[in-house]
Amino acid sequence: MIKRIIPLILGILLAVSCKPSAWTNPVFDGWYADPEGFVDGRTLWVYPTASLPFDDQTYLDAFSTKDMIHWEKHPRIVSDGEISWARRALWAPSIVKKDGLYYLFFSANDVHQGEVGGIGVAVSEKPEGPFRDLLGRPLIQDVVNGAQPIDQFVFQDPASGDWLMYYGGWKHCNLVRLSPDFKSLLPFEDGDVFKEVTPEGYVEGPFMLLKDGKYYFMWSEGRWRKDNYCVAYAIADSPFGPFVRENTILQTDPEVGTGAGHHSVVRDIRTGEYLIVYHRHPLGDSDGNHRQVCIDRLEFSPDGKILPVKMRR
Repeated sequence: MIKRIIPLILGILLAVSCKPSAWTNPVFDGWYADPEGFVDGRTLWVYPTASLPFDDQTYLDAFSTKDMIHWEKHPRIVSDGEISWARRALWAPSIVKKDGLYYLFFSANDVHQGEVGGIGVAVSEKPEGPFRDLLGRPLIQDVVNGAQPIDQFVFQDPASGDWLMYYGGWKHCNLVRLSPDFKSLLPFEDGDVFKEVTPEGYVEGPFMLLKDGKYYFMWSEGRWRKDNYCVAYAIADSPFGPFVRENTILQTDPEVGTGAGHHSVVRDIRTGEYLIVYHRHPLGDSDGNHRQVCIDRLEFSPDGKILPVKMRR
């Protein structure tokens, strides 16, 4: 009997020891927001905004992990010293890898029509930078369809191979098609360069996820400094929509954190599970800039709907 029990106990201990350890939120220290998750090989990267007053937001840091527990900080991967036209409000990075290079899209200057600023592109040979300005000017500067040129998300559509970018603040969202070198915009087949794809309730922070042939379009609603900041989503058969609002999937939990939003989605580097990377305010804090990066599981119902996210500490 003892000979039988010992292997059983050892097997249980081995299974427990091999089970991936749970991480804690926030996943790393510091005031950060608008996190873009990016998997490169067996490493998970997070590119956030430095959550500071706009005049102090003049650089971007990055963070990386191989186990979801231990994170390495990569400071100042790009700053206003490299982006000659950026002077403040450097935020909301989005990153893609193409032909061995890393392209970092960002917003700068909290631009209004007639001002210099908007969406720019930087490039590096390494995910930790340093990144250099690709254009020496904004890629998009004008306010088109009422959308402030901020909060860009870049997505390659497998169906067409096109590189698409969703962007926009001020409650409007545009879709554009990028040239293969990311230096300009290309017209769509119908001749349009900008297509408005704004769903009901949209405020900012667009994100696209392609899963099982369906296009899951997500965005943030409410005010980023307030408890009503949250994430909603739509499902479509095309990257062009139409995007009909399904439900809220991430929002304030009075027992965990408030103002949860401006997210991205990645696959767990250990298990393959879907994860939502987002920011939230700690409980009891009144400083709107006090935002922290958190990660939780993103789960789906059998019929393909996104289940409400249960935030955890």
